[in-house]
Amino acid sequence: MLVYFLIACDRLEEKREKKLRQNLPALQEALQAYADANEANNVTLINACESEQCEEWQLGISQPVKKNIHLNFPVNLFNSLARQYGIDCEVGYIDNGTHEAVSYFGKEEGPGEAFLIAEYLEL
Repeated sequence: MLVYFLIACDRLEEKREKKLRQNLPALQEALQAYADANEANNVTLINACESEQCEEWQLGISQPVKKNIHLNFPVNLFNSLARQYGIDCEVGYIDNGTHEAVSYFGKEEGPGEAFLIAEYLEL
């Protein structure tokens, strides 16, 4: 199953959007480092942040998973980014190019739990 983790960029209050814009380079760097370090596991960076409209951005990763244990590292990464940068995250699966969200977590939503996300993904 191909799963994705995205930083929530839509429906942000003005203050949170400003903070996201300020932290964008650091977030991109952290996600690129994770993708590079996990290239053997086919982790791919999702970095579509060219638009002036923050709500159109897509920033995160995708990776294939077969077992719920494979979710531990990306969930921990995004929990860490949420604490550090005050973001929320969306997780779901990609089916025929379509993103289907199954859960949200982060600063406003509370920490993500790999076990629960695995249940939502039916792993």
